[in-house]
Amino acid sequence: MRLQHGFATPSTRCVLLLLLISAMPSALCQFPPPVSSDSNIKTIHSPVDGNITISYKTPPIGTCTTVFATQQQYTGYVLIPPFTLAPIQQNYSINTFFWFIEARTNPDTAPLTIYLNGGPGSSSMVGLFQENGPCEVVEIAKDQFGTQARDWGWDRSSNILYIDQPVQVGFSYDTLNNASLNLLTSAVTSPLSGVPANQPSNTFLNGTFGSGNSNFTANTTQIAALSVWHMLQGFLGTFPQYNPGTRLNNSSPGVVGINLFAESYGGKYGPTFATTWEQQNLMRRNGSIARNKTLEIRLTSLGIMQGCVDDLIQGKYYPVFANNNTLGIQAIGTTNEITAANSFLSSGGCQQLIQSCRDAVNSQDPNDDGDVATVNSICTQAQQVCNNNVIGPYQSSNRDPYDIAQMLPDSFPPSTYLEYLNSISVQSAIGTPVNYTESNTAVGTAFQLTGDYDRGEQISQMGELLGLGVRVALVYGDRDYLCNWLGGEAVSFSVAAQNPVLSPFFTAGYADIVVNSSYVGGVVRQFGNLSFSRIYDSGHLIPAYQPETAFTVFTRIIMGTDISTGEPVDLTTFATEGDANATYMNELPPPNQPKCYIRNIANSCTSQQKSMIMNGQGVIINGVLYDQESDWQPPASSISMDAGMPGTVPSIMVASTMPPSSGLGVSVATTTTSLPTGVYVATATPSMSNHGKKSAAAATSRGGISIKVLSLGFMCVVSWLI
Repeated sequence: MRLQHGFATPSTRCVLLLLLISAMPSALCQFPPPVSSDSNIKTIHSPVDGNITISYKTPPIGTCTTVFATQQQYTGYVLIPPFTLAPIQQNYSINTFFWFIEARTNPDTAPLTIYLNGGPGSSSMVGLFQENGPCEVVEIAKDQFGTQARDWGWDRSSNILYIDQPVQVGFSYDTLNNASLNLLTSAVTSPLSGVPANQPSNTFLNGTFGSGNSNFTANTTQIAALSVWHMLQGFLGTFPQYNPGTRLNNSSPGVVGINLFAESYGGKYGPTFATTWEQQNLMRRNGSIARNKTLEIRLTSLGIMQGCVDDLIQGKYYPVFANNNTLGIQAIGTTNEITAANSFLSSGGCQQLIQSCRDAVNSQDPNDDGDVATVNSICTQAQQVCNNNVIGPYQSSNRDPYDIAQMLPDSFPPSTYLEYLNSISVQSAIGTPVNYTESNTAVGTAFQLTGDYDRGEQISQMGELLGLGVRVALVYGDRDYLCNWLGGEAVSFSVAAQNPVLSPFFTAGYADIVVNSSYVGGVVRQFGNLSFSRIYDSGHLIPAYQPETAFTVFTRIIMGTDISTGEPVDLTTFATEGDANATYMNELPPPNQPKCYIRNIANSCTSQQKSMIMNGQGVIINGVLYDQESDWQPPASSISMDAGMPGTVPSIMVASTMPPSSGLGVSVATTTTSLPTGVYVATATPSMSNHGKKSAAAATSRGGISIKVLSLGFMCVVSWLI
């Protein structure tokens, strides 16, 4: 049998496995097809840094269906060899996976959004397929999936680059390793094995993954920031047409103006990544690193979406939000609230331990390398005490920490995409040699063992970025507990306190965020380059709950306009007007019905459903458990017309883009009532009856609203924590 890169083809690997473990029940095989035989993959050395290799391909149309057929896509890997991050002890290869999609209109002048999910250890495919990507996965028929274009995908106003990082997250890997995935526990183990005794075979899969070694990945936000900097050097050097710094002069590397959006754990990623990149810029200027082998990456805007930024500031608001919130839910009683609050403030409590962690980092590990055992121990203890005594009491409520309005298990947003990304057709389409997993335990463990969560100085970093003229936007949904909006609001005040110039932020009022002619999606406090937005009726993954509002706020931030209305303003003096407090009271939504996904058992299945799986009861169709086959409802026939599959063009896809607008920068180009392009600019505020409550489903409908289509001529980034 023929081996590819030391690995047998998918079919022969299954045969080998059966021979090796024939005495045990056989596991299902899900090995990706070998990439060495894919003639569509192009491999080159980066024109900027010859030590970096990039391999990529154009996935077949329909793999991720876009509004326009002309939207170019690339998927692939940037290979950073061992010891590139020196003096950090990086004795492992970094193969970073990316998925790039052009903007719907004017991609040659559109911004570039680099989206990074957080965790740490969570894949950015979460963002692409569950939140703000150009497409979403849908069922077409039994055992058949496809993708539909999203109306409010962020490709509506930007080129987008999704990156799986740090290494071993999602499709990224250090070395290829055949291993077994236990869907009951989400554990990946090697060497390959048969199905454990008394476990159904459909819950135990054999495939190819990264090493699973916590020593072969980043273990601090600082190291992750440097890794992504090198990755961007490779990508932007290879695709200068999407690099605003070289668009007008392709003969030499130039300045890359980036808007960095960071979600959840991105509250730590975002400020630190930005600060690290500014430090790299300084090293270029003073000659510490070669100017002719690097690109300058300069931040224009930093957007923190549902960010867990700093528990010194946010920690005290966990018990407050759990007991007294705008939904009227008491997830914990008043006695437990007081106990948790005291645990935060008491001697030897959460607050004091976090400060001890930071003192130790500053004195013994100032570069945040995560290699000083005593510092790691102090910071890990701080994280554990805060989690157990301040954040943890919420668990007794059995409510979803990502949406306090729902009970556990909560299967929103849908996990349909997990089956799609592990299909051979998609793996072949994007050129990946590994199986997809949503979260990586090795990476999460690496960060946990250094206590990275409580090490940071992100508040002061954001203050420094504002001093450099960078826009800083904090965006929070009001139903999330994990990084709740009360703590987010406190972060905004702490950031404003870093610079006396920002003192008017404290007296700026909350203005309505006018999303369209009939809906207000939240409120925003904005002064100068600093803003804080509360998004109504949204859980942790804001774009999944409120796609239109999330897109509108995102686009107004990267355009530098009034976030309330989208109107152009002078940010050096502009301040919003309105109430001093965000007082909107939410209405409880109806409860979500549990939907048990076989690839997300722990988070989506009830105890009864887990028992059914273990006992071989029910039927699994398209990755979902049903009591009986008749419970599965075939999708409407129109779905097959709207959805694409790898190599299949959906009939609804538009053949070409809209005519390009004139000039660069931000300008009104045209008006449309049919195609999903452009961003709304408000001229009036809707009535109070239309504040909040808009569902995700309602927000995806097309047509009916007159939208001003704007042209954008700059560039942007995003990240997060599950």
